Amino acid sequence: MTPQRTPKLDRAQVVDAALNLLNEAGLDGLTLRAIAARLDVKAPALYWHFKDKQALLDEMATEMLRRLTSRAGEGRADGDWRQGYLATMRALRAELLRYRDGAKVYSGARFTDTGYAAGLDASLRLLVEAGFTPAAAARAWQTAYSYTIGYVIEEQAMGPNPFDGGEGYDVDARAERLAAHPLAAESGRVMFQDFDEGFEQGLAAVLAGVEATLLR
Repeated sequence: MTPQRTPKLDRAQVVDAALNLLNEAGLDGLTLRAIAARLDVKAPALYWHFKDKQALLDEMATEMLRRLTSRAGEGRADGDWRQGYLATMRALRAELLRYRDGAKVYSGARFTDTGYAAGLDASLRLLVEAGFTPAAAARAWQTAYSYTIGYVIEEQAMGPNPFDGGEGYDVDARAERLAAHPLAAESGRVMFQDFDEGFEQGLAAVLAGVEATLLR
């Protein structure tokens, strides 16, 4: 049966409701039925706009990117590829952290428009002008991009949860369980605490590695 269009409902409303629900219930609680209830419509009405949940997740990720792009330029350093590289990834992390499970939603998404292309082109051009080949620039950007998304996935899974007040991974209990393996036990205090510092240290290592191996 063809879904019936609901005149009062549009894609932007659905996505906004979905992002709000994401912050309240997390990705596991994000269902089309729950979104429909929030919008006071029947679940089949959503299929007029999105053929399935993955299509909705793709649009949610695209909206995250639109909001990030609207804040583009904050903290950027024109002409300095290193500062531009770092600023872009810091901005991406900050945007993902605005949403509960934001990095999981964003990871692997297929963007629904080409609004990202201008910013990506500018970031790659900055690298090429600094001496990277186009292929090396693409690899350098992808490496930091993948690091940032992966880091935030772990951060949101293991760190304090600002959306529900969760305290995060109990590193003391972990250390007790691993007492027979002292280095592994103490590593938790580095890996599962001070996520801001950890991100910056890792990002600096990525930058140094990219410069050493890809910039000829």
